[in-house]
Amino acid sequence: MIGRVIDGRYAIESRIARGGMATVYVAGDNRLERKVAVKVMHGHLVDDANFKRRFDQEARSAASLAHPNVVNVFDQGQDAHMAYLVMEYLPGITLRDLLKQQHHLTADQAYEVSEAVLSGLAAAHAAGIVHRDLKPENVLLADDGRIKIGDFGLARAASANTTTGQALLGTIAYLSPELVTRGEADARSDVYAFGIMLFEMLTGKQPFTGDQPMQIAYQHAHDEMPVPSSQSSDSTPELDEIVRWTTLKDPDERPRDATVVLDRLRAMRGGTGLAATALAATQVLSSNTGLITPSTTVLSPEDVASVRREPQPKVADSKKGKHSSDSKVVAAKLAATQRAKLGGATATIVALAVAGLVILGWWFGQGPGSLISIPKLIGEKTSAAVSEIEDLGLSAEVTKCSSPSIPVGSVVSTIPKAGTPVAAGTSVSVCESTGPKIIAVPTLVGLSQADAEKAITKAGFVFGKVTAKLFSAETAGTVLAATSQDQPLPAELQISAGALPDIAGASTSAAKSALSGAGLKVDDAKLTESFSDDIPEGKVIGLAGPMDGLKVGDSVGLNVSKGPQLFAVPNVAGKTVRQAVSELSAAGFSPVVDAEEKYWNGLTATGTSPAAGSMQRKGVSVTINYPR
Repeated sequence: MIGRVIDGRYAIESRIARGGMATVYVAGDNRLERKVAVKVMHGHLVDDANFKRRFDQEARSAASLAHPNVVNVFDQGQDAHMAYLVMEYLPGITLRDLLKQQHHLTADQAYEVSEAVLSGLAAAHAAGIVHRDLKPENVLLADDGRIKIGDFGLARAASANTTTGQALLGTIAYLSPELVTRGEADARSDVYAFGIMLFEMLTGKQPFTGDQPMQIAYQHAHDEMPVPSSQSSDSTPELDEIVRWTTLKDPDERPRDATVVLDRLRAMRGGTGLAATALAATQVLSSNTGLITPSTTVLSPEDVASVRREPQPKVADSKKGKHSSDSKVVAAKLAATQRAKLGGATATIVALAVAGLVILGWWFGQGPGSLISIPKLIGEKTSAAVSEIEDLGLSAEVTKCSSPSIPVGSVVSTIPKAGTPVAAGTSVSVCESTGPKIIAVPTLVGLSQADAEKAITKAGFVFGKVTAKLFSAETAGTVLAATSQDQPLPAELQISAGALPDIAGASTSAAKSALSGAGLKVDDAKLTESFSDDIPEGKVIGLAGPMDGLKVGDSVGLNVSKGPQLFAVPNVAGKTVRQAVSELSAAGFSPVVDAEEKYWNGLTATGTSPAAGSMQRKGVSVTINYPR
């Protein structure tokens, strides 16, 4: 394959990987001048309808997802007997390669990879797609830091969850119990595979192993799942809980899809160390004000998030005699002193007043009273937008998304939206335009015009017009080619006009009538004449000139027969019979001699029959006369 150009566009440069279904190559896209990855189905599988269907399914499944953590699919087609799929090229390694190099990941690395994988998987589940083959080999770690899920070759719609009658697909080490025992898969099966993969990231091992696939499958269905901390000091109780939760035997007890796991993981990661911080904050306030005690404080997730965002008040150092200039702490100390002097009732009133002052100070200093409005950034250069966000005291996270109208490198949208009030330090997601979305071009050749128009619309393109009706052996109305003029869309079709009328042997008037009825114009100026041994003189042999590419509305001429071509019989009188035979043969006639060949040199020809000079068709028998 190296050096070959597929479909006149993708120049194969080198091989990346080879699997059981296809080989992946690095290629140059000659049209868009970029590097791509081309996945070519193994030749011996092309005629297998099942494998071909799965290969096409990968294109449809992946192309329907537009997410920064899913490998983009650009194109799909067939060149001769070779089915191929064109994807974005991501220089880097797979998660499997990283595990081989590093043996296992740290907790932070596991969190980073898990969040990216779950984000891509959540997008698939939201689109009704189940991956069914999630494993480290299908998680790509790009050199630029991007993490993406690839290889949707086993993906299918979430509603079509039965695999009964088929061999179990996917790598056995990551198959859920319901796939092993019932042959059924849905989003929860992907969640199970993620849990197994997270265990492997933390420990460097798979939880269930064996010499035979069925041994491993049996363990998935019946054995208790170990927790990562039993084999790795890098795991945490929170990560143990994620693994336990996602790998429960009963799918009804697992998270319903990747979105649920992602939310839990993000809350867990964002809350790492926050509970202690929140508790410390409550203890500071209780020790200085007497208003809040740990026993009566319940922190909601929103409370914990606010503790992380807001700076904590400085606490006076009693040993060194230092005190904070923070007004809240001063007020809290004053409240404690007043409470001791004035007694319970008075202290309560003062405490409530101080609490009000503290709340007002927080509201206007760090709370909703100090919220920042997200600016309007759509259409701005991403770099300028990020600077503007950071100047406001916010942080920015840049993601990628397609847009038909926003130039590449400019802002398509922000989350939160423009005008939304947010607290200082909030992260704003900025979506940067990658230009118009590249979607898979549907296969149109061979369809009827009506079916082709439906396929164009369904794929997200716009049907333009029929540019030509070409005469061909295909049934009239069949699509022969799809072209475009100003954009890479299959918007214009060339369809078959059916076969040309058979006019051989017809009179010129009958031939003109038949051709006009087929939509062709007969031009008498283009009439030609040719000799024909088969078509009588004056009858039509056929069209004048080539017939390939002839379309409805074209002007044509007729080729009319002049009858068979005639040639003069040579005069062989006075020559030996052998010489006469040679000369007549050279002239295209069939000489006839009734004397044995051994006498030919001694016999002299006296004439021929038909006579010399008469006009005859080539191949006619000519008898050589000689003295008897």
